[in-house]
Amino acid sequence: MKAKYWLPLILSGIIMTSCSDFLDLDPQKDQNAATFFKTADQIGNAVNGAYSTMQSNNMYGFWYILAEIPSDNTIGLISGSVTDRDEFDKFYLRTTNPYLANFWNESYRGINKCNTVLDKIDAVDMDKTLKERYKLEMKFLRGLFYFNLVRIFDGVPVVTSITSISQAYAVPRSSRDAVYTQIIKDFEAAEDLPAHYTGTDIGRATSGAAKAMLAKVYLTLNDYPNAEIKLNEVIQSSEYNLLENTLGSINGNGYASVFSPTNHNHKESVFDVQFKKGGVGEGSIWPNYFAPQNSPVVSVGSGGGDNIPTLDISQAYEPGDLRKQYSMADSYTSATGSVVNVRYVTKYTDVPYQQDDANNNFPVTRYADVLLMYAEALNENGKTSEACTYLNMVRRRGFGYQTSEISPYDINTADKDDFKLKVEHERRVELAFECHRWFDLIRTGRAVEVLTAKGSKINSTNLIYPIPQKQIDINPKVITQNDSQYN
Repeated sequence: MKAKYWLPLILSGIIMTSCSDFLDLDPQKDQNAATFFKTADQIGNAVNGAYSTMQSNNMYGFWYILAEIPSDNTIGLISGSVTDRDEFDKFYLRTTNPYLANFWNESYRGINKCNTVLDKIDAVDMDKTLKERYKLEMKFLRGLFYFNLVRIFDGVPVVTSITSISQAYAVPRSSRDAVYTQIIKDFEAAEDLPAHYTGTDIGRATSGAAKAMLAKVYLTLNDYPNAEIKLNEVIQSSEYNLLENTLGSINGNGYASVFSPTNHNHKESVFDVQFKKGGVGEGSIWPNYFAPQNSPVVSVGSGGGDNIPTLDISQAYEPGDLRKQYSMADSYTSATGSVVNVRYVTKYTDVPYQQDDANNNFPVTRYADVLLMYAEALNENGKTSEACTYLNMVRRRGFGYQTSEISPYDINTADKDDFKLKVEHERRVELAFECHRWFDLIRTGRAVEVLTAKGSKINSTNLIYPIPQKQIDINPKVITQNDSQYN
């Protein structure tokens, strides 16, 4: 559903759900927050409604357009009539780009849902433990929404309570530091969430997810000591592990199983956006969107030919790296048996129930990400030899080995600068098409250098995107544009 609200409007409305199953997140109808929140079930529906925001195309459905296409991993749909995606790839973004506007709107819609629950829940008579858990879940989601916003737009308006339309007109952009202060506060609170769940609650935010996201925030801020502490806590919790390859031969079964549409919320999942096919409005779009156009690659519906892997990422996989075959392909075989040389993403593969209705969860962060972040933090803190241990756990699986067995592909170096490049490479191929590469290059200060060397016309002003023009138009006194290039 295309978002139609801008900031003042989305701060005053909320879409609820009427379902008891956490995975059943189909929005039903608008509810009046002032009169609706009376029972524990209504609060539970509101909490599920906040989670459902992440399923929107304008949030994680099209997240790859904002967070993957600008990198050296993919390009957008090749068509002379489609320029909205191309603006992200070639860095000539208009302030009226619809993906930016819709992402802004959907983010604040989600934030408003979180704020509404947090404002209303104390007055509801319900189990105290559940009440506290719901509060922390909302803080986790709010922290995640703001983290995505600040990485895209830099400083944005920070709103932490229900705000009327008239009040919203007076909410200015906060500084980047102020936004991160709020994000850290929310994730720190969410560290008190349960370590895991059972039954229909599986997939909700956990303490491990909060710690992992807090660590990613610290890495973004170059606070490596705190990042190391939080990542070590995730590792020492023993809640997670890499999915192992089958013992006894060189194979990539473990890596493949991470992305299986029938293997949701496994031991490597730290936090996923939940999707479920079946004609109920909760399916994922990527098997259709990423399959080549006019190809038999996807068996139900048609291919969109979007998010096309670059030749550079195809060549980035070393000989023997089995992750490539489970992440992307360089060609497909047509219905007539001929080979068509077109690159496409295969990491999200499923037989959709119908067009754009598949069963693929989206991994916001998983344990391999945690291990590689930990290796990076250790290296930055002068512990390069120890960092190799965690890099090699991930790398061994990628080349078909068990994570605990020594392999001929192990990295052993005491050179801090050399290790930086090795962990950057490992993150690229391990997490390809999961929307990490662009932000990795930005936070390490390498985006302009790396992308310019590969022919991109990028400069330091392209590392944040323009504030949607609608926000400037309706609130010009307090919402300012990012850079003169967008004015």
